[in-house]
Amino acid sequence: MAQKLEYLRESPSQTAGPYVHIGCTPNFAGLDMFGGDLGATMKTGPVQGTEITLKGAVFDGFDTPLRDAMIEIWQADAAGLFPSVNETRGTADPNFTGWGRSAGHMDTGEFMFETVKPGAVPFPDGRMQAPHITAWVVARGINIGLHTRIYFEDEREANAADPILTRLEHQGRIPTLLATKEADGVYRFDIHLQGPKETVFFDM
Repeated sequence: MAQKLEYLRESPSQTAGPYVHIGCTPNFAGLDMFGGDLGATMKTGPVQGTEITLKGAVFDGFDTPLRDAMIEIWQADAAGLFPSVNETRGTADPNFTGWGRSAGHMDTGEFMFETVKPGAVPFPDGRMQAPHITAWVVARGINIGLHTRIYFEDEREANAADPILTRLEHQGRIPTLLATKEADGVYRFDIHLQGPKETVFFDM
């Protein structure tokens, strides 16, 4: 007879707390461990495609940068392939991990990733999605990590046909999902948690 497990209820969500950096990015927090933090390096050798720097900061509702935020990103390589055992369309770049983690700078709150500009990937119905990066945001005071996407402002044609961007009810908020080009190979993407510039977040 199967035992009822009604007493095993889901634990309440917990804020990330002030120790997220010590647990997830110990070297960033000043602890010399493991030869480096997980996700700090996305390129393990010569990579294919266009190498880019992606940087930005997480802002609260008062437009103040958070100094304890941590960002994780997941993306395809330059050919639109993921370094995953579930990737069946081809072989992803062996020198690119596709995953990165960056803590916000303790003074400025700025995060940074040295990565590659991703290629287009197919939507489940076969339509091509514009080049994008998936981002996950956690910080003190955020009970559940926030998911968003980072598109590129210089991919206008692809963005105009993207199956996610085109279904957003409030099209005027699309700019909150666009990384802007600051210089050759350098893009900026700021994340706003609240306020008139609030970033579009996705229920994942």
